[in-house]
Amino acid sequence: MIWAVILAAGESRRMGTQKLLLPFGDATVIESVVLTALASRVDRVLVVLGADKDDVRKEIEPFGIDFVVNDNFAEGMLSSVQAGFAALPPDAEAAVVMLGDQPFLPARVVDAVAEAFRRSGSGIVIPVHRGRRGHPILIGLKYRDAVLALDPADGLRRLIQAHAEDIFEAEVEDANILRDMDVPEDYANEGVKPIFYAKMRKK
Repeated sequence: MIWAVILAAGESRRMGTQKLLLPFGDATVIESVVLTALASRVDRVLVVLGADKDDVRKEIEPFGIDFVVNDNFAEGMLSSVQAGFAALPPDAEAAVVMLGDQPFLPARVVDAVAEAFRRSGSGIVIPVHRGRRGHPILIGLKYRDAVLALDPADGLRRLIQAHAEDIFEAEVEDANILRDMDVPEDYANEGVKPIFYAKMRKK
């Protein structure tokens, strides 16, 4: 069973407001990411909550997905990955770690890394576009204990460095694997309603 683990615990300090709740098309940023996961071929979806957890959960709870709260979200992204991995059931084979601020990522990219995992037999799958690695990264649950033991200061980088021989690079045509939304300018470039961008600029 392959799970999507969506990281939605960040404080969005550089954005100046909780970016996951910002409008994106006909939905919000986090809704769009969850819908992408649900449209893909993963078996289950787990969202890791942290900052503004009640508001974020309320936005996506109707989708019938699973949740876990990362009380240590201030320690950084790895703490959310660890919270997600710790919450996965014993029968989980792998987790596609999806960023909550990549609403433009299509389901076909998630499918590509999941398919590569099945086909290659590798324990780690990383999407690559024109030689550059991006997200989402798939990690086999044989590395669960290794992930949980990582130092937050190192992030997943240490795991990837330690198991370079078990990495499969899945070539994808979509450059969106290299993008996320951290600052107001990133959000404005998505063609969202100008009024929301103006409000962020005033803060």
